[in-house]
Amino acid sequence: MYLIDTSIWIDYLKNNENESIKKFNAILDNRIPFGITGLIYQEILQGAASINDFHKLRDYLSTQRFFNSKDTRLTHEAAANLYFLCRKKGITIRSTVDCYIAQIAIEYELTLLHNDKDFAEISNITPLLKCA
Repeated sequence: MYLIDTSIWIDYLKNNENESIKKFNAILDNRIPFGITGLIYQEILQGAASINDFHKLRDYLSTQRFFNSKDTRLTHEAAANLYFLCRKKGITIRSTVDCYIAQIAIEYELTLLHNDKDFAEISNITPLLKCA
């Protein structure tokens, strides 16, 4: 199962072509299960260009599977630890949200489909994060 990051949704909605979008199209075409997190949902809605787009995105995305923290405190603690481990290796993750999304993928043993260098950096630090 896949967790589809905001970076993929942005490229997909803008009709951008790249390897990650090809993978996402294959997921869609083959009806491979995927989901999002509440923060991914929020980030996509925040980027809507108009109220009409907001409603269309809301209506579509609200039908997707949502992966939520299994234990709020432990998820945030583990996400902070991902940030800490990266920082100790000289890597600065630009977004706290990315650490949270990575931790959700780890918790559910999901493959994270993304187009964001922060996730590539995190996956280099921990083998628990599977990325596509």
